Amino acid sequence: NCIRAGIKPIMITGDHKVTASAIAKQIGIFKEGDLVMIGTELDKISDEELSELLPKISVYARVSPEHKIRIVDLWQKKGQIVAMTGDGVNDAPALKKADIGIAMGITGTAVSKDASSMILTDDNFATIVKAVEEGRGIYENIQKAILYLLSCNLGEIMSLFLAILCMPHVVSTLSAIQILWVNLITDAFPALALGVDPMEWDIMEQQPRNAKESLFAHGGWMFTILNGMFIGTITLVAFRYGLNSSPAKAQTMAFMVLSLSQLFHAFNLRSRTHSIFAVGLFKNKWLILTFLFSTALQIAVCQLPIFNFILKTVPLDMMSWGLVFGLSASVIFINEASKWFAKDK
Repeated sequence: NCIRAGIKPIMITGDHKVTASAIAKQIGIFKEGDLVMIGTELDKISDEELSELLPKISVYARVSPEHKIRIVDLWQKKGQIVAMTGDGVNDAPALKKADIGIAMGITGTAVSKDASSMILTDDNFATIVKAVEEGRGIYENIQKAILYLLSCNLGEIMSLFLAILCMPHVVSTLSAIQILWVNLITDAFPALALGVDPMEWDIMEQQPRNAKESLFAHGGWMFTILNGMFIGTITLVAFRYGLNSSPAKAQTMAFMVLSLSQLFHAFNLRSRTHSIFAVGLFKNKWLILTFLFSTALQIAVCQLPIFNFILKTVPLDMMSWGLVFGLSASVIFINEASKWFAKDK
């Protein structure tokens, strides 16, 4: 799992070279073509020479605490994030030096625990791999929620700005109370649901991200901007259609399309690389419940007199509702098409 996830496990031990190599082969750390280096050999080569050999060395045997610090330091100078596990007093300096020091909770000494960032309560290496998986999932969910909120808010800005620019003598696309409703209801709930989205099946087959990369790396900015512009555009299309009847209907249709398109757009964030039908449309039950509840609420806002008075909406006929749902759902089809073309290339 570590190797598939782009993580290179290395054994650093005080045991004999032969013993360490045999164990490393059994657990899959040592592969054909890898190197084993002992402490006396480390003393004979410079940092530059060792730095070139680092990717090939899987086992270090008969090493001292100074050697461990040196190995960690050279990996860090290569720009790598280093996690170090250990349980003894001699591991403490390297645990402190590493980006993430992980001490053994059962067999670890008090010194090693104090020097570490984390304590492994079950002393099981597989738990570290699971923690990496959970960490990747949490990061992705935070990213999904942020990209969702930004693209939706950009859609709101676009619809208001373009309406003022292209139709300056017409009533505003949305009223103040409608904008507040969108931000409180159709923005917030789906973002919370995306925060608990199940992890993608290939999350541990992805290479580690650069610690310095932006939250919007790998097309995040383009995804946000294009989806925001698209949501703003279809909102204006609905608004222009409604103007054929009355300004109140135009505002209502723009309000409905903006709100419902954001609800549909939440499904696009489940995966920016795989089809939402491939990742499982119904796997996030909270997102489904949020979508159904918010959609029902939007219909009630439009059709019930009490909400008509509060939110300045008017009831819509079946043809208008068909256009509203058609435009709103198009945000899914346009994203699915882009994923298909990207995959095809």
